[in-house]
Amino acid sequence: MAHKFEIYKDNAGEFRVRFKHNNEVMFSTQGYSQKSSAQNAIDSIKKNGPDAPTEDNS
Repeated sequence: MAHKFEIYKDNAGEFRVRFKHNNEVMFSTQGYSQKSSAQNAIDSIKKNGPDAPTEDNS
């Protein structure tokens, strides 16, 4: 699979989500105290991401 979401625990013990494409991290989220909150972040990105606008601040 060329792309995937990963839930992992950081050094502070918080759950985070990172999105990888071809094993390169494209983005990661803030830390969450509950694993279910990290999963909710993934669900929200999947649901709302396709309609998100692009903002070019260059």
